[in-house]
Amino acid sequence: MEPVDTIEACRRSHRLLLVGLAPLTDDDFRAPSLLPRYSRAHVVTHIANKFKAHVLIFGGPAAGEIRQLHPDGYDPDLAADLGASRSADELRCDLAQCFSLLEATWDAFDDNLWDRQGVMAAGARKMAEIVAHHLRNVEVHHVDLDIGHRPSDWPPILVEGELAKRLRSFPDRADHAELLAWFLGRSLAPELTGPW
Repeated sequence: MEPVDTIEACRRSHRLLLVGLAPLTDDDFRAPSLLPRYSRAHVVTHIANKFKAHVLIFGGPAAGEIRQLHPDGYDPDLAADLGASRSADELRCDLAQCFSLLEATWDAFDDNLWDRQGVMAAGARKMAEIVAHHLRNVEVHHVDLDIGHRPSDWPPILVEGELAKRLRSFPDRADHAELLAWFLGRSLAPELTGPW
């Protein structure tokens, strides 16, 4: 079933991000982001690259294919490096075009295909789940840009969905006794293992 509420949250997130980027100069885009080694231009390029790949994934079900996010050997850091030297106007324009293309792709997507799969970095996901993944990326990277957007600005649909998902995998990321001691207020938070 079409994830209407998540798509609407994505559209709002797209607009907010573009508004947040509007006043940035070329120098502002060269400034560091909150991501190690990434300037703001790197982050914006990474977002655009990811969502171009999402458009390709969404073309899979209609073609009878299960497509993967990136081809084997794709290096997201190298791809971000290649696009990060563009001007502020070029970066904003590319991102706006990516958002517009992805929204048009969702609008044209057949209602019967939302449960079909594409392959993300973490494995196969239904198309509806990929929309939620997109929302997470836009919102988290908006914070990474360090332009005033904070986790407290995240939409409830993202917070509730993502928190539930993270809590399910949380026990596998720490020693269970240490985790329980922390929950009971008897120790500091344990060291977590593995990527989010």
